[in-house]
Amino acid sequence: MNDIIKKIEDAQMKEGVGQFNVGDTVRVYAKIKEGNRERIQMFEGIVLKRQNGGIRETFTVRKISGGIGVEKTWPLHSPVIERVEVVRKGKVRRAKLNYLRDRVGKAAKVKEATRR
Repeated sequence: MNDIIKKIEDAQMKEGVGQFNVGDTVRVYAKIKEGNRERIQMFEGIVLKRQNGGIRETFTVRKISGGIGVEKTWPLHSPVIERVEVVRKGKVRRAKLNYLRDRVGKAAKVKEATRR
C-alpha cells in the first residue's frame, strides 16, 4: 500500500523547488482566482519556517504591511504557487524564526549571508 501512495505523491511533486531556506527574503508568486479570471499576486517577506517533507512540505512567509505583521503558509508543491524567487539570503542559526513575531522595526531584520 505504501508503494502506491509513494508513486502518486512522487508524480504530484514539483521539480526544481527548495532553493530557499529559513531566514531568506523571498517573493512568492501565487495564482489568485477572482470570479472567472486568474492572476498572479506577489507576496514578499522573510521565510519563518519550513515544515515536514516530501509532498506535504509547507513554508511560512512573514511581512509587515501597514505596520501589521502578515503571515501566509503555503504547501511547497501546491499548483497555486507559480514560483518562489529568492531576493536575498539570510544568515540564521535556527530552524524556526518565531521570535521575529515579537520584534518591530530594525530588530526584526535578519543579517544577510555572505556569498561564496
